[in-house]
Amino acid sequence: MQIIKKTVLPVLLSTIWISLSEFLRNEFILKNYWVDHYRSLGLEFASEPINGMVWGLWSLTFSIVLFILLKRFNLKESFVLGWTIGFVLMWLVVGNMQVLPFELLYFAIPASLLEVIVALLIIKKITKAGVSGKS
Repeated sequence: MQIIKKTVLPVLLSTIWISLSEFLRNEFILKNYWVDHYRSLGLEFASEPINGMVWGLWSLTFSIVLFILLKRFNLKESFVLGWTIGFVLMWLVVGNMQVLPFELLYFAIPASLLEVIVALLIIKKITKAGVSGKS
């Protein structure tokens, strides 16, 4: 039962937070930017249920990464590493593929920073993680 409380629960709750944050940002706030940008490239923006499932898998994977980081680093270090791993690398790849509407970054950067810190705080609160003496 302890493993569920100290591992599964924080990962699950932070996954839910990350999924909601991503869904609200990309489906309700920024969807028109994505659709218009893809249309300008002669592409269709992928928003089928399978795409949502892949984003759910990304959210779970990202939550696990944040959990592991917070076990090994303090909150600030986990935040910087997690944000870089989860978002900066994604934007570099998507930008390199020329499918990233760069104007989205004005909203996406602060929203992603908030997403990561809240996910880490959820994990930390539930697990008391980051007790490596550096918090």
